Amino acid sequence: MAPSRRLSNGRSPLVNQQRQITSFFTPNKKSDEPSSVSPPLSSKQTPNSNPNPNSTPISNLNSSSKKKEKKPLLVIGGPSQRSPISDNTMKTPESAKKLYKEDVVGKRIRVYWPLDHSWYEGYVKSFDDLSGKHLIQYDDAEEEVLDLNKEKIEWVEEEVKSFRRLKRNSGSEKSVPQGGDGSKEGRKSRRLNRNLVSEKLVFDDEDDDDDEGEREDDSADEDWGKNSLKETANDEDSEEIDLVDEDEEEDKDVGTSKRTQGKKSTESKKRKKDNRVELGSGKKNKSSGNQEFVHQNVGEPLINTERGRSPDVVNNILTADVAERFGMREAEKLRFLGVGRRDAKRRQLGDLNFDNRTLYLPPDFLKSLSEGQRQWWEFKSKHMDKVLFFKMGKFYELFEMDAHVGAKELDLQYMKGEQPHVGFPEKNFTANVEKLAKKGYRVLVVEQTETPEQLEIRRKEKGSKDKVVKREVCAVITKGTLTEGEIIATNPDASYLMAVTESFSDSKEASLIIGVCVVDVSTSKFILGQFGDDSERNSLCALLTELRPVEIIKPAKVLSAESERVLLRHTRNPLVNDLVPDSEFWNASRTVDEVRDVYKRLKDQPVYEDSIVLDSNTLEDHASVLPDVLSELVDAGENGTSALSAFGGCLFYLRQALLDETLLRFAKFELLPCSGFRDLFQKPYMILDSAAIVNLEIFENNRNGSSSGTLYAQLNHCVTAFGKRLLKSWLARPLYHPRSIKERQDAVASLRGDAQSSVLEFRKELSRLPDMERLLSRLFARCEANGRNANKVVLYEDAAKRKLHELISALRGCELLAGACSSLSVVLNNVESTLVCSLLTSGIPDAHSVINDFKEAFDWVEADRTGRIIPHEGVDKEYDSACKILKEVESCLTSHLKEQRKVLGDASINYVTIGKDLYLLEVPESLRGSIPRDYELRSSKKGFLRYWTPQIKKLLGELSLAEAEKESKLKSILQRLIGRFCEHHLKWRQLVSAAAELDALISLSIASDYYEENSCQPTILSPPSSGEVPCLSARGLGHPVLRSDALGKGAFVPNDITIGGARHASFLLLTGPNMGGKSTLLRQVCMAVILAQLGADVPAEDFNLSPVDRIFVRMGATDNIMAGQSTFLTELSETASMLSSATCNSLVVLDELGRGTSTSDGQAIAESVLDHFVHNVNCRGLFSTHYHRLAVDYEKDPQVALCHMACQVEEGACGVEQVTFLYRLTPGACPKSYGVNVARLAGLPDSILHKAAAKSKEFEETYGKHRQGPIELSNSGWDKKVADILRDLSNVAKSGCNETRDDGLLTEIHQRARLLLQGS
Repeated sequence: MAPSRRLSNGRSPLVNQQRQITSFFTPNKKSDEPSSVSPPLSSKQTPNSNPNPNSTPISNLNSSSKKKEKKPLLVIGGPSQRSPISDNTMKTPESAKKLYKEDVVGKRIRVYWPLDHSWYEGYVKSFDDLSGKHLIQYDDAEEEVLDLNKEKIEWVEEEVKSFRRLKRNSGSEKSVPQGGDGSKEGRKSRRLNRNLVSEKLVFDDEDDDDDEGEREDDSADEDWGKNSLKETANDEDSEEIDLVDEDEEEDKDVGTSKRTQGKKSTESKKRKKDNRVELGSGKKNKSSGNQEFVHQNVGEPLINTERGRSPDVVNNILTADVAERFGMREAEKLRFLGVGRRDAKRRQLGDLNFDNRTLYLPPDFLKSLSEGQRQWWEFKSKHMDKVLFFKMGKFYELFEMDAHVGAKELDLQYMKGEQPHVGFPEKNFTANVEKLAKKGYRVLVVEQTETPEQLEIRRKEKGSKDKVVKREVCAVITKGTLTEGEIIATNPDASYLMAVTESFSDSKEASLIIGVCVVDVSTSKFILGQFGDDSERNSLCALLTELRPVEIIKPAKVLSAESERVLLRHTRNPLVNDLVPDSEFWNASRTVDEVRDVYKRLKDQPVYEDSIVLDSNTLEDHASVLPDVLSELVDAGENGTSALSAFGGCLFYLRQALLDETLLRFAKFELLPCSGFRDLFQKPYMILDSAAIVNLEIFENNRNGSSSGTLYAQLNHCVTAFGKRLLKSWLARPLYHPRSIKERQDAVASLRGDAQSSVLEFRKELSRLPDMERLLSRLFARCEANGRNANKVVLYEDAAKRKLHELISALRGCELLAGACSSLSVVLNNVESTLVCSLLTSGIPDAHSVINDFKEAFDWVEADRTGRIIPHEGVDKEYDSACKILKEVESCLTSHLKEQRKVLGDASINYVTIGKDLYLLEVPESLRGSIPRDYELRSSKKGFLRYWTPQIKKLLGELSLAEAEKESKLKSILQRLIGRFCEHHLKWRQLVSAAAELDALISLSIASDYYEENSCQPTILSPPSSGEVPCLSARGLGHPVLRSDALGKGAFVPNDITIGGARHASFLLLTGPNMGGKSTLLRQVCMAVILAQLGADVPAEDFNLSPVDRIFVRMGATDNIMAGQSTFLTELSETASMLSSATCNSLVVLDELGRGTSTSDGQAIAESVLDHFVHNVNCRGLFSTHYHRLAVDYEKDPQVALCHMACQVEEGACGVEQVTFLYRLTPGACPKSYGVNVARLAGLPDSILHKAAAKSKEFEETYGKHRQGPIELSNSGWDKKVADILRDLSNVAKSGCNETRDDGLLTEIHQRARLLLQGS
């Protein structure tokens, strides 16, 4: 059995801070109250507790124990049904008594404890023949040696339905009490002790990898295995009991696992693993008197989680096993969570403005709660959409509906009892919060901000009636606000939080305005902007496809249906947050006021953005308060209101997560590069819309969504995480102006050749760096203590050591960056690139002096090893002053020693330290007679006596004060050093930015080495003058991603291609056999253009290009079922975007347009679209098709070049042609598509192939008879009719998602196009 608890005279027993968890959630009710309103008792809860908690301590309550033996596997059976036990059945009849021996081993038993007036259940574990006694193991895993023939017992008959083996994860051993003779005195004393405080059992989590045996190291704060939780017995003096629950005085006793007989000790604090009630066990919950048997099987709670939205942790649908255990209690006690649920304003579930984030708690329910329960429910009722990590001592606890989430998602095991409850130690916080956040949950972190000692002082000094320690919300962590964790550390990609709003202007040119604010919390980066968009939201689609935000913030019921559909389609299961317009999702004016207030508060702090110069005389001028980007948006008037409103939504959300001031203090603001998509000539970037990014597989492949096989993967050879992020942003927005492209080309070229050795050394140095951008951001966030870093938060992990490690890592990283950039500067002698020269000169700040100051401040190596900073002299005046006082006291002690040597006449006298006694004057025993009477003899050894003189005792008091002052200054010096480091934040960020750009440039220079054939630096031509067609020509163009080793047999075939320019057609009409390589050619041309404007080399012998302002790609057969769009409608919607947005400088790529409908209709639409691009837009493009009539029709058009992918055709068996693909782009049209050949390759049966070949010939003959020859495109009225058809087609495509669309209109357009062709 458990050792006795230590009692203190006149007050409740002190209980470790982790023992309060169960009683924290157990209301202190009188024993005569109905049990139905009280939470369940623990397995050995006393029904009639001692009414006097201040009883005199009882001595000799401890039982001694032998070394614990390793536990065997337990076999736990299913439930059994028993009727309630009356008083008449408690006593075992005399006639029924017999001699119990080994025949009862393994049976279930109930033992009566007289002083507890309770029955406790367990089973007979073993029998000792010598003593004739049995070893009983109770259901809480405690053991006792009893003589069953002398005890009041009952046998529990079990009806076993199923057996499951519950293997104990712990290697702990159970003790068999010595002298377990069943004597009444020994057992009565222990039972009396249980009458005061009984035990609630908690269990370990999955992270106890080091628990191979009984852990006895009490230095581990998070040793879950050595902390048990206590449940306070029902007692009339609830105030004293609640104080006991929060007490942390006995932390020093953690880990005591071996107890000797007669030694007073606190009850073991081990959270017993074997008492975690695993799903799948048939563990019985014991309560005094009447018993309930709860059976549970292996299963997980089915949480109602809609992917992409935060799970409502209230509406958990439990599996049958968990529901069997907890369902009845939750249905009875938490009835207000059901159909009649109300929010904080008492609105019902179906009301218009019902807020599912809050909960109204009925008064009757609140009255039934203990102080601890009430505190938890107060937090929970305001955050019903979040999972509470509730801090209690050294553990985070999850209760009620949150416990089901913890069991399902974190594999935590339910604790014993009928209340859902799981928990984990503080050391597992980062891992567990990251798991839940990545799965789409919102996590509310509630921390203790007061210790039990502070609570007691507050009660005494201020007369507070509080019975539980203070707790506060310290963090709200979601997908978009996560800054730490293993996944974050290993994934360089940003996890963006995006706020979106929209408005409609009076202008006809751009009536729809989208406002966007994008935040990367891990790097404190804000990107703001607004832009006009079309009805298909193509600009918004492109932004969502590029950034893939993990979290969306939007005003509730404000966005149009089309915008809502776009947010759903072009993201990857984001967490969606609907904020109340105006009050939560702020408008522009309130946003400006709120931001101004934040920066006013920051002005008195020692570190803030240099660009934010605060002048108290000009605070009304926003430019003196706001950062430059925000000031620019304010000055823009209507052109900035939507962006500012989106920023306001972000700011409100971040304020709820306690991150607003933390991020704004060192925020980096940027204008959204894609703002104003229509102002192409003012923007320095090529536009890649959503279809282009997806179809060309720029960032994600179409197989599994990973980066494998993408253009980004081909180019990404960066060695730093911040370099990878920069390269990705470059790839999303290739350059447009020739001068910018040429500048980057020169930089890439300068980092090859003679500079190779220096570049390799530079990369080697950079590869040793952590993610400096994120590391600096975390360090900047810790500049001011707030959130979980606040000084008032009670943490048991060594948070200061972690902050020190980050500071030293940042210092070393900045030193390495500065040194690496300096060493790379040797290439400047042979480099002509202005960009590289700028980066290595003005781009690198002078950080050496600052780094040297920190080197002189303290020993980095020693500080990293010991976890504390010992500043060098002259670094910190306050610390130096404390050290000076300490040295003066030590000097006085040294002087006093010299005086004593003279007084006693012996130069051998010295100071010694014995135990805690310092500066003992060790005097030879021969001088005993010369010792003055006021000397205090402290100890002695053979031949020597040790004394304290009155002066030594006085100096020791001064020494103690001086050392305490020194330690106090040491504790605060880390925060001061972090503040000093943050003062130079602009230098550190500039250093990281320069290194990122160099890393990305080097990556582009290396990428060409991975091309299979030739590579060249593209020639970027000046934009053509009015009336000229821009040019694109390539000789020996290869594929930047595909390689021969991935193609199996044969090698990749390069091709020559020319589009546009003098004496060349602007459009290429491409035909050829199925699988002949048409789509591959289209993709490689597009990727070559992107590479050229990115500044990288192109896999070609020669490449000339007039800059492309936008690439349009229509490729593949996809639908959009979620938006109600068929494959064909999706195809036409993308085509409509091309028709309305393409310019003469665009590149249009269409792959088999029109194949989603009948041949006649598809061909009519394809020809109409092609004609519009060729004769109206005059842009460059490639058009692949299987409509061979088009080749005939455009045979004589000089603006269209007919080409096909070459192949060799041989006659096969039974008329089935066999085609050999040559993959060579060849002038002229291909007569057939040879689809039957693909059917042969796919393995269709020969009978079907023969029939298909015959039908194909039949169709060709019929088609040829009706063909009247080529259509003359110059026929009178043709252009006007085509224009009318295209206009109507565009209108149909744009209204594709409109529920009021006339479905017959598209058929009418098809018919008109068909009649136009037939009548020509």
